[in-house]
Amino acid sequence: MTNSSAGPEPDFITVGDGPAQRRIAVRARPGSGPGLFWLGGFNSDMTGTKAVALDEWAAARGRACVRFDYSGHGASSGAFAEGTISRWLEDSLAVFDGFCKGPQLAIGSSMGGWMALLLARELLRRGGQGAETLVGMVLIAPAPDFTEALMWKSFSPEIRRQIETDGVWLRPSEYGEPYPITRALIEDGRHHLLLGGPVSTGCPVRILQGKQDPDVPWTHAFALTERLPCEDVILTLIQDGDHRLSRPQDIARMLAAVEEFG
Repeated sequence: MTNSSAGPEPDFITVGDGPAQRRIAVRARPGSGPGLFWLGGFNSDMTGTKAVALDEWAAARGRACVRFDYSGHGASSGAFAEGTISRWLEDSLAVFDGFCKGPQLAIGSSMGGWMALLLARELLRRGGQGAETLVGMVLIAPAPDFTEALMWKSFSPEIRRQIETDGVWLRPSEYGEPYPITRALIEDGRHHLLLGGPVSTGCPVRILQGKQDPDVPWTHAFALTERLPCEDVILTLIQDGDHRLSRPQDIARMLAAVEEFG
């Protein structure tokens, strides 16, 4: 293992069957608990600023930390355009089950916030020790239901028609090249919507949200807090914060929230 900015060298696990089989890249740092489980954002990877900062924080304290790339992201195999919420959730659960031992703190950024909430729901469904696995959750600009609430509902009739007719639309991005939004992504996302009712996590939740976020409006974070039945929920609204929340002061807030859980 190395201590470079990327952290430990990745391991690979195989997820899925047949044509959907893919190799998922995982960087797992051994250490004490509670372990840290990083869930990244849509079209991002585990070598981003926040993920690396979390891993370095864990390394300095001898804490276990697990990061990975969803299929079609970073060092994992598969095409990004073939990704769906179901597929990325399957990736997340496979990594969690394979690498996370004992109590865990889930840290989810943007789409990773949705994944963390879906992970918590699955652990509660399992019952027993599974329901007791998560000691807490730190969500950064969480984007549950984003395929429907933040994409489909905001798309123009022309964009919707292109997605329905061609099966894909290339969405411009200020972070790089345009990326595909597929009909499969939109339709599959509807099977995982959370904000229509109570969102059970079974653990305390900390949310960091930028007021100037152009991708996930701060009102979306408020909508989530209203659906979290757990009493121990704290939302921190950062007045000048953007979507990435990767500035030094934002990283400090993230790590302070993580440190709350031991």
